[in-house]
Amino acid sequence: MVFSPPLFRGPGPRWVLGAVTGAVVVAGAAAAVSRGPAVSFGPLGPLAELAVRRIRLGDQVAAAKRSTGAPVDDPVREREELARVRRRAAELGLDPEAAARFFEDQIEASKVVQRGLLERWRDHPGEAPATCPDLAAVRAELDAVAQRLLYELAATERVRGAGPGCAVALSGARTAGAAVHRLDALHREALGIALRSVCGVGGA
Repeated sequence: MVFSPPLFRGPGPRWVLGAVTGAVVVAGAAAAVSRGPAVSFGPLGPLAELAVRRIRLGDQVAAAKRSTGAPVDDPVREREELARVRRRAAELGLDPEAAARFFEDQIEASKVVQRGLLERWRDHPGEAPATCPDLAAVRAELDAVAQRLLYELAATERVRGAGPGCAVALSGARTAGAAVHRLDALHREALGIALRSVCGVGGA
């Protein structure tokens, strides 16, 4: 599997800019929409971008499961994923259990999206996707995103240990990510779940 390095942040402790007001963050996110979605905000921006990407993949998982009738919950795969996360987290110097809790949030966020979309498509069949994604291919992409998420957790450890500064930076990244990607209410709820433990994932 090809592993991509974490996204570039530029020099200097940019997390100190997290004190910017919410109004400025939202305005900046709105301006970024016109430039395209490949813009991230602050030191936790790349982490939020990856969380959004994983949440969006939940749409494809839901479409595949709708076609096959597979249940949303998949305890065997979840256990396997969390075991891989613990092993890789230890290699990166992260607390394996804290990293696992973060990925439990990723899994829960995906389930929120899947259940919401399946319910929507059941009530409004005309909105359901016409094609069935290859679930194995989608899961391979999910595994690749998981690797990058772990790298970002390691790369942002200092920022995430900055006390109130982490919460400010995370709020900005979450708000900007939701605006840039035009997330609807369902996906915004999922993003909140996916990022809720970011400031609590420390080193080993």
